[in-house]
Amino acid sequence: MRADAFIFLDNTQFSKTGGTWSNRVQLVINSQPAWITMPIVRNYHGVRLIADMEINDAIPWRIKFLKTLQINYRRAHYFQEIYPFLEDLIYYNTDKLSLFNINTIIKLAQKFHFDKEKFIIGSSLSTEGKATELLISLIKSINGSSYLCGGGASEYQEDGKFAQVGMELIYQNFNHPVYDQVNSKQFIPGLSIIDALMNCGFSRTVDLIS
Repeated sequence: MRADAFIFLDNTQFSKTGGTWSNRVQLVINSQPAWITMPIVRNYHGVRLIADMEINDAIPWRIKFLKTLQINYRRAHYFQEIYPFLEDLIYYNTDKLSLFNINTIIKLAQKFHFDKEKFIIGSSLSTEGKATELLISLIKSINGSSYLCGGGASEYQEDGKFAQVGMELIYQNFNHPVYDQVNSKQFIPGLSIIDALMNCGFSRTVDLIS
């Protein structure tokens, strides 16, 4: 919402080990935070870009995911409003992880009346380098002058390199908003936007983002 341009970073390596936000989110399951994971095809050699990763639809994860939502969020205030929208997103017909995520984010942004023209596919840009150099190259490729980054960025990016090329680095300093969660006695932060939508609906969720 704050950015003038939002680049989908589909042209970087998918992590072969450990968890990643690319194919999993946290929801409240039985009153506790739990990971819900989209299965992906992992029987490949070497490395693959996020754009090349395939969803493993041999596992009926879409049906299971929707049943999980029904069981754990059916008492949420906005379940009837939000569930049909999410069902369409989950059943989006693609076997590509990146296309699934891009569709989900753009459809959400449209619901919040964000400018969809700000979205750019990273693999469509001419870039070079890795890590911080790649970020700088991406920003330069769209004639940007600053980079808006999250709190975890300090683990992998070299902040000084932005200043060296005359580029402003802006940390978001995100403060997590608190809202009532129907399926938890104490507020649980860091969940998927699905949790906010179920408890707050579209209009109040965009207010939380604002």
